[in-house]
Amino acid sequence: MSGVLNAAGALLVLYILVVTMLFLCQRRMVFLPDKTKPDLTRIGIPGVRPITVKTNDGLELLAWYMPPVRDDGHVVLYLHGNAGNIGDRAYRLEPYQRLGWGVLLLEYRGYGGNPGHPTEKGLLMDARAGMAALIEMGFPPGRILLWGESLGTGLVVRLAVEQSVAAVLLEAPYTSITDVARLRFPFAPVGWLLLDRFDSLRIVAKVRSPVLVMHGTRDRIVPVTMGRTIHAAAALPKELWIAPDAGHIDLVEAGAIEAAGNFVRRAV
Repeated sequence: MSGVLNAAGALLVLYILVVTMLFLCQRRMVFLPDKTKPDLTRIGIPGVRPITVKTNDGLELLAWYMPPVRDDGHVVLYLHGNAGNIGDRAYRLEPYQRLGWGVLLLEYRGYGGNPGHPTEKGLLMDARAGMAALIEMGFPPGRILLWGESLGTGLVVRLAVEQSVAAVLLEAPYTSITDVARLRFPFAPVGWLLLDRFDSLRIVAKVRSPVLVMHGTRDRIVPVTMGRTIHAAAALPKELWIAPDAGHIDLVEAGAIEAAGNFVRRAV
């Protein structure tokens, strides 16, 4: 009997240690920044220039700005996923330009050579600063397209609740980081542990702008069921675009930008 109790005690200690490590290391698992400053000279797209976006807590963030083709064109506020930096998203600029859209590729705190450390609260301040920067440039909200990629979808939903825009474009959205963490760590009480929750499902119904949800059926990071759930919870007008052969990071190759362009032409 004592041997069984000793084994159970050892397993309990091990479990507590594992859960403690998950708690202490969680932000290193959620946020995977490339901290090096991306090189704009390698882009080779005319008209793209670096700008500085200032946050309410005093940070100066790098961003890349490309104006719309026409003076009255739409502009995308692009909020990227949890890994890499904006340099990894430069390949999106040319297809956006073909649609006539401008883009503000905002870099988060702690990414791409920017100061600070990423947290949900901090990235939301960064996203709000990006929106404010576009408005200061003279773009009214009715010409702004909010595009969120993966982690960035949680920020986009929050912004869209605060401010109606031309359209909300969600690429591989999750219901919440809590739900994603439960899939990865079903043995851990993630509901108690998580510091950054990005709970989009709780608020997406409050968005009053047209919503497009884009997802791949082969997504192994954020299951397509989460995209369907976000779409179901969103208010009208809304559309769901599913790429049957795409995963988490290849939706652009599957036609997501073209699908978004068609959606904007129909919905705006």
